[in-house]
Amino acid sequence: MKAITLMSKIIVVAFVVLGTLTVLGMSNVRPGYVGVRYNNALGLLEEDLQPGWHLEIVGLQRVWRLPSRYLFLKYTGNDKLTIRTKDNNTVLIDVSVPYRIIPGKAHAVMDAGNHLQEPDGRYRFEGFAKDTTVSVLREHLAELRSQDFYDTDRRLEVSKTATEILNKQLLPLHLEANQILIRASYFRNDYEKQLARIQLNEQEKLLDGAKETVAQKQQTLDNYTQQTNAMVAAKAQDWERRIAEIDRAYQVGLISTADNAAPGEARRQLTTRTKPQREELEKKAATIFAREIADITDEHLLGIKNIEAETTEYRQRVFAEADGVSARLTAEGEALVAKVNGAYEAKLNALLASPGGRAYVAYQAAEHVKFNQQLKFQSSDGIPSVLRLRDFAQKFMGSTR
Repeated sequence: MKAITLMSKIIVVAFVVLGTLTVLGMSNVRPGYVGVRYNNALGLLEEDLQPGWHLEIVGLQRVWRLPSRYLFLKYTGNDKLTIRTKDNNTVLIDVSVPYRIIPGKAHAVMDAGNHLQEPDGRYRFEGFAKDTTVSVLREHLAELRSQDFYDTDRRLEVSKTATEILNKQLLPLHLEANQILIRASYFRNDYEKQLARIQLNEQEKLLDGAKETVAQKQQTLDNYTQQTNAMVAAKAQDWERRIAEIDRAYQVGLISTADNAAPGEARRQLTTRTKPQREELEKKAATIFAREIADITDEHLLGIKNIEAETTEYRQRVFAEADGVSARLTAEGEALVAKVNGAYEAKLNALLASPGGRAYVAYQAAEHVKFNQQLKFQSSDGIPSVLRLRDFAQKFMGSTR
């Protein structure tokens, strides 16, 4: 329990000591500000203090705080800046100028005494910055003519030049401007209408220029398209020529047979070519067919049509020979069959002409004789004719005995 009490006392004493040191010996520089230390004995410290806690001994040192952020000079609303243009016209401009203390130069501002605050709460350097800025704006924005306020490029050009001149004049005050921002400009009503017409004319000129540019680009595109189409047509013709050449080479070959279209004529002429002539044909075929010379064969040189003609001629010739052999063999076979049939008929007739043959025929004929189902025994000798088979057989045999 005593230990806890002792610890609590130590913590309370520590907080009291730290609080006292903070009040008597520490100073805080907030973000957006920069500190400048002035020592009553040593004078101004030529170094800016960044945001954070810094040593400040009461009665010996003091830390002054100056803004490090951008401040704005605004001429808006009822406080618009009046400028006399180059063409002697009055214009009210809505303009803003962001500026700040040059980083690392806050101690120089204090050394010049411009860190002090006026009764209205503004720093002294703000008044100097305002006077300098107004002077530069009135002097250099007067280079603009009335219609230049509607020309963005011209307005930005003059604003950039004025900003550079302003920074040169603010440099002794250790200040710098970021940009002169002209947000709006106002003329008299009648002149506003005139400027509106001028601006409309300028816009129409720009539109005409844009149309002309578009027309030029379109013409360039049309020319490019026509050139492309011409190149495509030329390439197409070249490919058609090459395809036709390859097709002709494949179909007809590279051997010229003049008017002789007999099958096998191209092959006969190929066999008569000398070695240099054949090599020349092979080089030409290799170029046409996009192959190596070693891959070129007789088929590439002869062509499909010549090979088909040779094939057709060979097929017709072989088929004709085969048909002749078949007809001859068929005739010989039919002759042999006729001869055999003749011999068979002769022998058969000879056999049938013999007594035995006649008896066989008569027997076969008698076997097929049909008599009436009801026989009438009418005969001169008293014997029915149906019982006289011998007589029937003899009659069939052509014998009267």
